Amino acid sequence: MKPFAQHAFDIFEQATEAYHRHDHVDAPEENPYAPGTIDHTLFAKNYVDAVQWHLEDIIRDPEIDPAEALKLKRRIDASNQKRTDMVEELDTYFRDLYAGVKPLPGATINTESPAWALDRLSILALKIYHMRAEAAREDAGDMHRERCAAKLAVLLEQQADLTAAIDTLLDDIAAGRKYMKVYRQMKMYNDADTNPVLYGGAKK
Repeated sequence: MKPFAQHAFDIFEQATEAYHRHDHVDAPEENPYAPGTIDHTLFAKNYVDAVQWHLEDIIRDPEIDPAEALKLKRRIDASNQKRTDMVEELDTYFRDLYAGVKPLPGATINTESPAWALDRLSILALKIYHMRAEAAREDAGDMHRERCAAKLAVLLEQQADLTAAIDTLLDDIAAGRKYMKVYRQMKMYNDADTNPVLYGGAKK
């Protein structure tokens, strides 16, 4: 059985490939995993990331209609909220998985939770996919392809390092050498009770 992070990266790559079979931000997600499973969440997480990646490309079109750009900005905001919710779902999975582990004396907390590290790994899968495509672009010059091939090599090294680091973290949590806390999101701009524009306290 593969270590968890490598397994997750394989699913992220699978979801990235699935998105690019249609290559459209409105294409339906075709998740092959059973709802309620961790694999279903991992696939859905990367698919949301892939859609947002391309929304971010579209909104940077210098010729985009301002009204359309505003719609896209709101869609990106909603996507960011969904991504955060899914990270929290992943952290809840790990919290429950290791709930019975008693931290050892001197155990320390990590700078980020396993799920936020997996969030970075999901984005890295997308970077690798697109940089690989750029390194092989037939309509680009040799210098462009060479630069992108060099960047791809760095991304692949980063993927190996990050995957190993996540698996080490999970091993440390399982052994009690590290412990985790789940801090729920404190985003204020989406909350009608904390965003002054939404609760009517902002100056017009």
